[in-house]
Amino acid sequence: MITFGDFDPTFADRSQWTTPSILRERARTHGDRAWLEIPSTGESYTFAQTHDIAQRVGSGLLQRGHEPGDRLVIMLANCADHLFAWLGSATSGMVEVPINTAYRGSFFEHQVRTVEPTGAVTSPGLADRFVESRVACATIHHVYLTPGRDDDAGSMERATRLLTDSGYVVEPFSDLRQAPSAPLPDVSAKDLASVFFTSGTTGLSKGVMMPHAHMVCFADECVSLTRLTDADTYLSMGPLFHGNSQFLAAYPALIAGARYVMRERFSASQWLAWVRESHATVTNFVGVMMDFVWKQPATDADADNQLRCIFAAPTASYADEFRDRFGLEAFVEVFGLTEIAMPIMSPYGVERPIGAAGLLVSDWFDVRLVDPETDEEVATGELGELTVRPKRPFTTCLGYFGMPDKSMEAFRNLWFHTGDGLRRDSDGWYYFVDRLKDAIRRRGENISSYEVEQAILEHPAVQECAVVAVPADNEAGEDEVMVFVVSHPSRGIDEDQLWAFADERLPYFAVPRYVSFVDELPKTPSEKVQKAKLRERGTAGSFDRVAVSGAMPKRS
Repeated sequence: MITFGDFDPTFADRSQWTTPSILRERARTHGDRAWLEIPSTGESYTFAQTHDIAQRVGSGLLQRGHEPGDRLVIMLANCADHLFAWLGSATSGMVEVPINTAYRGSFFEHQVRTVEPTGAVTSPGLADRFVESRVACATIHHVYLTPGRDDDAGSMERATRLLTDSGYVVEPFSDLRQAPSAPLPDVSAKDLASVFFTSGTTGLSKGVMMPHAHMVCFADECVSLTRLTDADTYLSMGPLFHGNSQFLAAYPALIAGARYVMRERFSASQWLAWVRESHATVTNFVGVMMDFVWKQPATDADADNQLRCIFAAPTASYADEFRDRFGLEAFVEVFGLTEIAMPIMSPYGVERPIGAAGLLVSDWFDVRLVDPETDEEVATGELGELTVRPKRPFTTCLGYFGMPDKSMEAFRNLWFHTGDGLRRDSDGWYYFVDRLKDAIRRRGENISSYEVEQAILEHPAVQECAVVAVPADNEAGEDEVMVFVVSHPSRGIDEDQLWAFADERLPYFAVPRYVSFVDELPKTPSEKVQKAKLRERGTAGSFDRVAVSGAMPKRS
């Protein structure tokens, strides 16, 4: 049976697998070379400048009363200060907590309450979230403001006044960037570095506790996967509050000494121009991004670029045609989760069987496919739940922050249970088959069906509801959101009222596209909703927002 044998860590000494160590080393070896470039603002930072700013931010945080181990919320659109907040928190021994900028209300409050942060970095346009949810943000004493692209001095002043009136100590983030350097704590590879929230299944979203060694392992796997070197330029367009952009783009470039070019958001129509402008050699696609680029009008000059590799998850069936059209060397793909890094990866330039995600990274992970009811291993070729455990300490997560019960459930029988169904062929290739859980993935965002249900149930005319995934009309293996609603007997609600209510309370990407009003939900004898039966019903007879209004809500 063949396995993935190409993962050769950049730094052999795993005791140095920390963000401060890697920052320090790259400042020493690549100091005057550019790491970060932001074309939209013209900003450029060398490895040495990045190291200096990170140390100043870390010193400034400690000087303002934060302590190693404290959590720092980062709620920002893509910008340099998002990266410096992350790197600065690492040098101070604090723990970064990136939060989706679309979150507000219960989605936002759950995550803040869970991690009990002492500080937050945000922009004036998002300051109202911290005011509206002041009770949930009770542990936050400092808010550091940095302007977004559309903010000016007036918006900074208004946000500062608003936050100050709510009891926060407010400072511009630029004060941290200019703070005098001071002694910083020693940070260990086993210390907690980040808490990234991932969508729940039948419960609230869970904060994945990622130690420094886990973050480095994840990012360095990407270095091996894409064959990234200091001669490369990595172009990334996804939001930094997702791991795909932080520890699968920015961090691999930091480890490899490569140039990292950051765009504020993805644009299919601008993608090729951005690839050419940045001289990108590596980039990544998540979900429907590849499909959107493929559907752009083709020209004879599409292959006129320096791109050699795309890290796509998943890779579409037209990958060979895409490779020829844009002149690529390779597509690479993996199966991984925030909790476990990437135990399955595809070798660079090796032809894969159709639909295969990759091979086991056998030197670093143990994997079993098991019956989800019994945890007994299934035979080769059969569908089983992917379970994983690491072969090196602190290279996977420490559990879920503040949720010991969920941690124990996930690590049942000393294996991490992914909740995803895969099969393996006799040669060792793994194939993703289906989600065994109720999480939904739409437009690159993981969505907790439970959290969407809780928001919709706040409407007085909704007695019961169940949210499920239904297939999207693309090849990306993604979903659309559908809700089945049982109306209150004495109150009425129609689809337009429900959509308007959801628009006010849910992130734009979590608003259901399909609404079906039913008399009752199918349930087990123990009153658990049988979502499999609802998924089988599909969208027939439902109200489709795209058909009714022509579009779904967009990013605000």
